Amino acid sequence: MKYVLVTGGVVSGLGKGVTASSIGLLLQACGLRVTSIKIDPYLNTDAGTMSPFEHGEVFVLDDGGEVDLDLGNYERFLDSTLTRDNNLTTGKIYQSVIDKERKGDYLGRTVQVVPHITDAIQEWIERVANVPVDGKEGPPDVCVIELGGTIGDIESMPFIEALGQFSYKVGPGNFCLVHVSLVPVLSVVGEQKTKPTQHSVRELRSLGLTPNILACRSTKALEENVKTKLSQFCHVPEENIVTLYDVPNIWHVPLLLRDQKAHGAILKELNLLGDLIPSAICSKAVEADVTEWTERTKIYDSLQDPVRIAMVGKYTGLTDSYLSVLKALLHASVACHKKLVVEWVAASDLEEITAHETPDVHKAAWDLLKGADGILVPGGFGDRGVQGKILATKYARENQVPFLGICLGMQLAVVEFARSILGYKDANSTEFEPETSSPCVIFMPEGSTTHMGGTMRLGSRRTHFQVPDCKTAKLYGNAKYVDERHRHRYEVNPDMIPEIENAGLSFVGKDGTGRRMEIVELQNHPYFVGVQFHPEFKSRPGKPSALFLGLIAAASGCLEAVLQGGKMNKVLINGMANGTAMGKFYQNGNVYSNGNGLHH
Repeated sequence: MKYVLVTGGVVSGLGKGVTASSIGLLLQACGLRVTSIKIDPYLNTDAGTMSPFEHGEVFVLDDGGEVDLDLGNYERFLDSTLTRDNNLTTGKIYQSVIDKERKGDYLGRTVQVVPHITDAIQEWIERVANVPVDGKEGPPDVCVIELGGTIGDIESMPFIEALGQFSYKVGPGNFCLVHVSLVPVLSVVGEQKTKPTQHSVRELRSLGLTPNILACRSTKALEENVKTKLSQFCHVPEENIVTLYDVPNIWHVPLLLRDQKAHGAILKELNLLGDLIPSAICSKAVEADVTEWTERTKIYDSLQDPVRIAMVGKYTGLTDSYLSVLKALLHASVACHKKLVVEWVAASDLEEITAHETPDVHKAAWDLLKGADGILVPGGFGDRGVQGKILATKYARENQVPFLGICLGMQLAVVEFARSILGYKDANSTEFEPETSSPCVIFMPEGSTTHMGGTMRLGSRRTHFQVPDCKTAKLYGNAKYVDERHRHRYEVNPDMIPEIENAGLSFVGKDGTGRRMEIVELQNHPYFVGVQFHPEFKSRPGKPSALFLGLIAAASGCLEAVLQGGKMNKVLINGMANGTAMGKFYQNGNVYSNGNGLHH
């Protein structure tokens, strides 16, 4: 097993997650099987109870793991399925060690950070790295490990010590350290400054880890004299210093690393060149086949015809709160050859004007909503902005605007329908009004009222289509069922379903029992879909989520062509060369979804 460790220095937010994902993509393009581990040095056992404002979105895996959003990057870039064990936190490690101590596994010894915590970290990494990926036999070839935080943080010290021991344990040629650091440019001087990176590398070396490759974040490519200086003071060969300069979008990062032969440097450090190409030419870097990725990036860069989607949410102040939703919208818009424009609409700004809100803010929010080609109401928790989301849903329903509601967005679509069409003025979710006489959304029986973390309905669950010719079934390739990821503790009240359906809102997807509502569609509407699950978590650049594809297609005026299938290639991949990723995805007019159990 080979290991690539990605660390960060100087400041946070340099893009370690995207760098680690891009490295994994390049190694995969060289023919290697790759897995990933994200280390988060916080005491939470997982990201499930953390505020989106503080930590960004909570990414949900097939096994129900609530993990750091960087695992979403790994899954999207590598098109792989990870598990909760691929996200390692301080809380998980300490909990496992304390559990062993309580059981007497340490036989009366004093339990300490070194060696017990550090040993537990190494054992965890080694165990997870050797787990087969995506059902394939045998362990992967390379494990890319990202260490969260910044070198020097007190929280990450046990992990640094453990990884230093681990690099010695696995030996030279099996461990490569990529250090992501900042090379700032002072606007007054206009010169790239190397001192922050020098200090960061010195700190890293003092802690027992020596970088093999430097990935320098800067606004522009490093000048040659700057590379020479970094090489001299950081003891890293010049050919192992790459620049991660500013690019239009993150799809360029793997290509940026490829062009600078970063994959060749990594393969050389891991003694893999001779295994991949003949020894006679092993001094040359092996080529990474990223043809499909390059084609998609070119298409992305060339898009000009806009499609405007109003994102009506609660956490619009931090885009990372809806990172996977944004990525899913992007994947679908690229497939439809549309330039995605997201109009951020704070749900609370749509509500009646209060003393805390000016008329200008209220009007601006409604102008954005009314100017959009489609409306998306994502998931969320808490009652702030709920009424605004209901108003946005009502506007989409009454004005024939394409609409997609996810999780809470689906539940509020039911609430709005019950209020406006069925006449239940007090219709609500018991999450927001426990004593409502018209509970359209109720607490799930198996939910916990005393514990928060990991107590929701989480992970991959199967949805069975009830109506074969509904829009969503067609978008999923006329599937009989689909597996998607969930994260909720409230559900649509099954006792109200007959009355709601008789009024025109159809529950076209249900779970295996038939009591849990999964997909809702409005009859006689261009595209009005609500889903209890989160389809954004399984969307991939080359395999856009079917439901997001439906939203973008409807907002672009080509949904009928997509549903009919016959004109799919012409509409969606016009101008794309045969054999590109999208060309493979939309074959013969059929939507090839990444959901399990689909009939292609």
